[in-house]
Amino acid sequence: MTAPANDRELVISRLINASPEKVYAAWTTPGLLVQWFAPKPWTTARAELDVRTGGSSLVVMRSPEGEEMPCPGVYLEVVPGKKIVSTDAYLRTWEPSGKPFMTLILTFEPEDGKTRYTARVLHWTVADRVQHEQMGFHEGWGQCTEQLAALVEGR
Repeated sequence: MTAPANDRELVISRLINASPEKVYAAWTTPGLLVQWFAPKPWTTARAELDVRTGGSSLVVMRSPEGEEMPCPGVYLEVVPGKKIVSTDAYLRTWEPSGKPFMTLILTFEPEDGKTRYTARVLHWTVADRVQHEQMGFHEGWGQCTEQLAALVEGR
């Protein structure tokens, strides 16, 4: 288990039975991302991904009642097959967001023919981290990680 580095960080880590390239592709291919990104019963209505350092993303989740939750961001660092760093501090083309909430660091490391998938979520404040936990971070991100694993493992 990977532990948070400080009191503003939340972490999910899992060994996934697929190659790092396959897990990375599930994060960077819109048609794959929409299949697993939102915790059920929510769905992912659409994903617009310009996966490159400085590129923007917009992922829209939809509740069972039809309410949409847009998740815009900008990629700070992209290392194909290995690492993605993104933040909601910017909306697109370095346009500041109204209230930055988090920076996401995803790593895809080979381990025993599988992938050690780690999602580190860094928050601007301890209060933001607490809010994210209360929103159901561990349950929601855990469920999404399971959905991601099921997709790339072919289950």
